[in-house]
Amino acid sequence: MTYKPSGYTSVAPYLTVNDAQGTIDFLVRVFGAQALRMVPGSEGTVAHGEVRIDDTVIMFTDAVEGWPSTPSQVHIYVADVDAIFERALAAGATIVKRPIQDGDADKRGGFTDAGGTTWWVSTQVD
Repeated sequence: MTYKPSGYTSVAPYLTVNDAQGTIDFLVRVFGAQALRMVPGSEGTVAHGEVRIDDTVIMFTDAVEGWPSTPSQVHIYVADVDAIFERALAAGATIVKRPIQDGDADKRGGFTDAGGTTWWVSTQVD
């Protein structure tokens, strides 16, 4: 046995959100995320949930009394920033910034999901 699960990176974002299951469903729809371990909490909440997007595991928990939702921003490199951005909008995200190339080699845009997390997506174009 190793000190971490097989295929996990040493660092993983851990997000406390409103409606963790909704966030997980959003990531599956937008990024094709793979749902991993899930521990149910009380009254239909998620005590601990995980998804894999490409080579990274992102962990979630529902906000509960004493552990409020925390605004977070996550950056993800994707093969086609425009396609992912449109998929996010179709899944109910709100626009932060439409994808543009501005000052570096990345074409980047951002959107916020219903749980309050802002997702920045980029594709290197230069």
